[in-house]
Amino acid sequence: MLKGKNILIGITGAIAAYKILELIRLLKKNNANVKVVVTPNALNFVTKTTLESLSQNSVDIKQFEIEDYKPEHIALTEDADIFLIAPASANTISKMANGICDNLLTSTFCAFKKQVIIAPSMNTGMWENPAVQKNIEFLKEHGAEIIEPETGFLACGTTGKGRLADINTIFEAVKKFLLPPQILKGKKIIVTAGGTKENIDAVRYIGNYSSGKMGIALADSAYKLGAEVVLISTVETEKQYKVINVKTAEEMFHAVKSEFKNAYSLIMAAAVSDYKVKNMSEQKIKKTGNNLIIELVENPDILAEISKQKTNNQIVVGFCAESENLLNNAKNKIDKKGCDYICANDISKKDTGFSSNYNELYIINKEHEIFHIEKTDKQTAAFKIMEKIYGESK
Repeated sequence: MLKGKNILIGITGAIAAYKILELIRLLKKNNANVKVVVTPNALNFVTKTTLESLSQNSVDIKQFEIEDYKPEHIALTEDADIFLIAPASANTISKMANGICDNLLTSTFCAFKKQVIIAPSMNTGMWENPAVQKNIEFLKEHGAEIIEPETGFLACGTTGKGRLADINTIFEAVKKFLLPPQILKGKKIIVTAGGTKENIDAVRYIGNYSSGKMGIALADSAYKLGAEVVLISTVETEKQYKVINVKTAEEMFHAVKSEFKNAYSLIMAAAVSDYKVKNMSEQKIKKTGNNLIIELVENPDILAEISKQKTNNQIVVGFCAESENLLNNAKNKIDKKGCDYICANDISKKDTGFSSNYNELYIINKEHEIFHIEKTDKQTAAFKIMEKIYGESK
């Protein structure tokens, strides 16, 4: 199943380190190539000889064992398709979140540019520590997949959350990232992200609170599912797929129209300003002591316009951010705009939506059928949206 896949496993100094021996055996059984890097403290719980015997590869420990003129932490990152850090101790998690590279494992993490999966394991008090939770959130925000620990009896003699996730759960997470179903292979997907900005003068603009995180997560998911992705974004980001940076609603509209002609689907996740300033000043407007009156005119309705132009073989997905009457407003919007699906989220909730790393959504189709995605991180929500909409459309 995993033949040809190169998996780098990082083991830290946590007592659950011994459980990773079974994971290595499972990965090898599925024909994966496994390489192991450990912190020095990890060897208090597992031996180098055992790890080398199971992985059938040398185990890397020291920071500056140089081979072929390549620093070891750089050489390790080149071949690996994915970096799994399990168990991840509170100490190593904190180092990774703060860019501390004082051993080979943390240096490798800092240099690694592909998918990272982290499976923490620690005492309940350490897991619940605000600093650890802040570091976990930071790593999530920057693309790491966190496999949360389980609740149960711990090695310290207490019961609580902190036990390493089940080995099969970790194995399935690795499989998901290495072998996502290629349901979008050969199909062009356009995703818009971020909040548009409409200039008032040379220094001021009308904008909104959209961070672009949901749109970027959707584009990443489409790419992993095999799509040819075009991300049209107000947020600058570097990706392995095509990114078009725009600022205003007009710029986004022109980019979407140009790319949509030969696209399979458009996902309008961007928060597009409904209005723009009629007479934008090329110079900074000076304060005069009097009230300033700005006249606004409507921007093009990108979702409605593209929905009019689409063929029967194209899918248009809109987003609906509401502060009240979420489902009724979403149903009205899909009827009015003419798109195929609406993804609705409640922006009045502080723990989801704008700027948050989490989201809770409702997917609504033309028949007003509703599919609920419970609160989860935006990367997971993006995959669920893809599976629901494009899985149904095959």
